[in-house]
Amino acid sequence: MNWESWSQFWAMGGDGLYVWSAYLVAIVVIFTEIAVIGLTRRSILEHLGRYAKIARKERKPRNDDSRF
Repeated sequence: MNWESWSQFWAMGGDGLYVWSAYLVAIVVIFTEIAVIGLTRRSILEHLGRYAKIARKERKPRNDDSRF
């Protein structure tokens, strides 16, 4: 398409509201997905960190004389 002015570009031949709202929704969905992925990653790393800490504690040799 060829627009003669910026106002015609933004109006998109009468379909501007639909076009720009579709872009807005797509951008919001993409940024929301990125945020959810980041929060999920952080949660998984925290969980793995707690698991690793517990695993290290369980592998520590005990100075327990009650074995004899």
